[in-house]
Amino acid sequence: VQLVESGGGLVQAGGSLRLSCTASGLTFDDYVIGWFRQAPGKEREGIASYSSNGGNIYYAESVEARSTISSDDAKSTVYLEMNSLNPEDTADYFCATAPRFTAYSGKVYISKPDQDTYWGQGTQVTVSS
Repeated sequence: VQLVESGGGLVQAGGSLRLSCTASGLTFDDYVIGWFRQAPGKEREGIASYSSNGGNIYYAESVEARSTISSDDAKSTVYLEMNSLNPEDTADYFCATAPRFTAYSGKVYISKPDQDTYWGQGTQVTVSS
């Protein structure tokens, strides 16, 4: 299984970006794709998840009002579009795939992170003020 992220870069505050996560080596419809981020000196946090069957679609409170997650199943790709970016969004962004995600306390989690979970290498997002 391989996940490849793209779309990161330098963005001015108030701007937008669209991150892509392309999966290979798995049956796309059987898995959920989630987005995580890790800012310098902070723990990795889950911010969104998506499955093509409509379940397991979650957003973290920190991004929900300004983010949209979607997919192109034919391309085995999940997108995360974020608007109104601010410097606090500066982080390395990762996608991961797992059979099931959940959400509580305002964040997104992989339900069983030690089972059938795969991670991409990440893409860096820097938001300048």
